[in-house]
Amino acid sequence: MKGALHHVELYVKDLEKSKAFWGWLLQELGYEEYQVWPQGISYLLGQTYLVFVQTEDRYLDIPYHRCRAGLNHLAFHGGSKGFVDGLTLKLKEKGVKILYEERHPYAGGPDYYAVFFEDPDRMKVEVTGE
Repeated sequence: MKGALHHVELYVKDLEKSKAFWGWLLQELGYEEYQVWPQGISYLLGQTYLVFVQTEDRYLDIPYHRCRAGLNHLAFHGGSKGFVDGLTLKLKEKGVKILYEERHPYAGGPDYYAVFFEDPDRMKVEVTGE
């Protein structure tokens, strides 16, 4: 489909930690493992896929921060408020920090239902409930 997002490629500090975090989360969202190679992995949903690649050692000294130039966060449709609620419980069980917890699930505003959290590299992730 012309104009649709084809893929997003993210370089990560620790591929094994990212695979454990993103593999579980993306499976919850309906993605399937797509490609695997020694330095990376990708997950597919429809015609869109997400790629995670191990950052080379020579680039690991510069930490990621979502407020610098570059990617701020990834947001996913969760499909329902119930899905967001269930996902929030699972995230907490896994020890994942919920962002803006004092305003959860309305941290995006009174008419916006979502959970916000961080991946292993501290990139913000958002899952919305319609």
